[in-house]
Amino acid sequence: MPPQKLYAGAKLRETRNQLGLTQKDFAARLGVSLPYLNQMENNNRPLSTTVVLALAREFGMDVTELSAGDSERLVSDLREAFADPLFGKAAPALPDLRLVGANAPGFARAFLELHRAYRQAQEQLASLDEALGREDTTLRLSPWEEVRDFFHYCNNYIDAVDRAAERFASPERDPFTLASEALARCKVSLRIGTGALRSLDRDNRILEISGKAARSTQVFQLLHQVALLTQNELLEATLDLARFQSEESRAIAKIGLANYFAGAALMPYRRFLEAAEATRHDLEALADQFGASIEQVAHRLSTLQRPGAKGVPFFFVRVDQAGTITKRHSATRLQFARFGGACPLWNVHRAFETPGRFLRQLAETPDGMRYFCLALAVTKAGGAFHAPVRRYAIGLGCEIDHASALVYADGMDLGREAGFDPIGISCRICERDDCHQRAVPPLERRLQIDHDRRALLPYRIE
Repeated sequence: MPPQKLYAGAKLRETRNQLGLTQKDFAARLGVSLPYLNQMENNNRPLSTTVVLALAREFGMDVTELSAGDSERLVSDLREAFADPLFGKAAPALPDLRLVGANAPGFARAFLELHRAYRQAQEQLASLDEALGREDTTLRLSPWEEVRDFFHYCNNYIDAVDRAAERFASPERDPFTLASEALARCKVSLRIGTGALRSLDRDNRILEISGKAARSTQVFQLLHQVALLTQNELLEATLDLARFQSEESRAIAKIGLANYFAGAALMPYRRFLEAAEATRHDLEALADQFGASIEQVAHRLSTLQRPGAKGVPFFFVRVDQAGTITKRHSATRLQFARFGGACPLWNVHRAFETPGRFLRQLAETPDGMRYFCLALAVTKAGGAFHAPVRRYAIGLGCEIDHASALVYADGMDLGREAGFDPIGISCRICERDDCHQRAVPPLERRLQIDHDRRALLPYRIE
């Protein structure tokens, strides 16, 4: 198979603008003519090997970023948006969406913002009787979705926060001691209690951590508070750059950034990356080595996207018992549904049937991409007989080309065609017409109904 041509005009323009160079100066640095650069920036020509090497040599660019970027995320989100019945037959074809994602990512993001605003307006209208009488009926995006998209389009890697956490960590000192000492420098004393998971009494300068929580959770909460007390200037600067639309979004994002610092301090980037490669991404071994939970390790693996030192690109999700995705991130081409649940054929749903056991799956999406998927059901006890128990499943996976780097793929025939289960993103946009678990018809396709014949589904997808 001939090598795939690399079209990365948007990334090329973005790089030039960040460097503050004119097309003429940029072309000279790359060793190409001005018309040739113009054609590459407009995706009329692919990037040549000479240009890719020049980008690495002249500007120190991690060339793997050229083929990663936001394109797959944008295309997946655009497909979901255009599956809205609002568009009907006017929905663009997939090749057109790919062109928009590659050539006009700014336009694509603006369109997605508009569609989200439309969806929320429809939801507000549906509950107008409840909204009547309120003084503030201003339309705005959901703060939770806005924050989720911030991390989504940062590739779930925040460089400044990650490096600050790495500087804070020490291979000779355990994180609990480091965090306790950092609190002491802030004149905050630590107390183990029985109340909330974490509670700071600012007047008396006392931080209380729940004694019922697991040790990994206690350490994580300590590091979270350390981030808020010692890294506030960095967190606020990062929030300023994000330009959130509301104070509520900004406040939620600050929690996310403090959590990011906590995870990165508990599992410092380079040390964790080396350990992940040495253990072949054995979650239990990594959890034991770093004093973290399985979920914390899986989430951290999905953030190893530092330019020049990237780990295996993973996807990571957390799913509740109703099938709702409560955490999602993907550094792979696999993107998750923004609305609704995940594909029922995915092994993350079966994990609830076998708690405590790792489930392995080889899966193929409708676009022909193949993945190695790992799922595990997790239970968090409430610490008392009448306390509620939290149950959810986590999913971790990578494209099949990276599967051999995972200990969990040992003994599996990664080349057997029949070994791959057909999965999708969500029924609303899935193109498969023979799925026995389809919940709703695809919104982009017309249906044929035959009252005299019943097959697997009560309709036929054209």
